Formats: sequence, C-alpha cells, structure tokens
Amino acid sequence: MKLLNVELVLDRDKGIHPAGYKAEVLKELDDKVMDYAILSHCWGTKVSYEEMVGLMKMEEQEREEVMHHDGYQKIIKSCEQAMKDNCKWLWIDTCCIDKQSSSELLQAINVMYQWYQNAQVCYVYLNNVDELMFPTEQDHCKFAKSNGLLEWFMWGWTLQELIALKQVEFFNKDWVPIGNKQCLAPMLTDIMEIPPDVLTHGLAGKCLSVAQIMSWAADQKMTCKED
Repeated sequence: MKLLNVELVLDRDKGIHPAGYKAEVLKELDDKVMDYAILSHCWGTKVSYEEMVGLMKMEEQEREEVMHHDGYQKIIKSCEQAMKDNCKWLWIDTCCIDKQSSSELLQAINVMYQWYQNAQVCYVYLNNVDELMFPTEQDHCKFAKSNGLLEWFMWGWTLQELIALKQVEFFNKDWVPIGNKQCLAPMLTDIMEIPPDVLTHGLAGKCLSVAQIMSWAADQKMTCKED
C-alpha cells in the first residue's frame, strides 16, 4: 500500500523544503509490518494522488489553489493528529491510491479490509458536526439527506472501518475529539445494527451468514460497482 510520510507532508506544508525537493511524500510499504493511521471521512473537495505527488512541481498559483482546498487542510490536520499519536505513516483513500491505474484501484478495493485491520488507529473526521459531543439524536433538519443521521453512517466503507479496526476515534469539524468506538459502542450498535461483540472484537471466530453481514450494509451508499 502507498502511505503518506507524515513528517515530510507537514514539513512541505510549512515550506521547509523548497520547490523541486525530491523526497517521496508517498511510499510503497508493507501494511503487515508498518505502524500507520487511517483517515475516514466524507469526501467533499478532494486532493488527488496526482496533486499530492506533484504539488511542488506545480506553478505557484496552482499549488496555492490546491493547498487552500478543504481536502488539503484535512490531510494536514490528519497528519498533525498522527504526529501527536507517534504514527509516522498515514493512509487516506483520496490521495494514496492512483485511481488512473485500474489495476491499482482494483487491488486496493480487494485488500481494503486488510488495510483497515492492520492500521493502528482510524480518525473519523465529521465535517458537519459543530458540537463538542458526538450527536446521539437524529436531526432531520441538519441531516435531511441521511435520514436524520450523520452522513458518514450512510457510506459503504463505514461498515468495514467500524468492524475491522480496534481503535476508532471521532473528531468534529474543528478536529476536537468527541468520542471513540468503545465509549460510543451502544449507540453505534443501534444505528448500524451490528452485534456488540462484532463491533468491539471483529468478525474472527463468529458464525455469521453472508446474509446477516450484508443486511448491515442494506442502507449504505456505494459510488461504484466494485465497492
């Protein structure tokens, strides 16, 4: 898998490395032996793989435009959090997969659960939550498009992230921590209809039918057939 070098990304953002600096902010590494964090998020304005790799080769105006995107700031904040947690590497779906390569994209989809499973922590960034507490009640005015629930719950990859990862931490739009999977487990179980034991300990050793597992994803949105 390709991982972001957290320290290099932050140094580049601060202008420590001049234009043309050749150190790789993305590096191909083995997920089985590396310690890394993962970002879970609703996409919004994205920074692509090509933009992340080629940022310092761009003309100044184009580079400034990319660096002012919400998606770019999300990458920087994720790296800052990873640095606090002593994670030197970070994976983000929008910029760590070369989607121009159909073979790389397909391979990533096929091993995604493994990547989640091997990560040390998942940061769930909730860009539409202002509060300092995780929203536990349905709000049909604020989240009208997702049945009164946070839009994050509606996306297909949410299910894998909740089940595969032992450590999942939630942040509001200002990157203030508002809970983790353990303390929010009863509410997450109610919303996602995932059995508590599966939510906290994963699928290993469970006698579950494919129909049971697929039922948890019945209301979730996928953006392409492969998902």
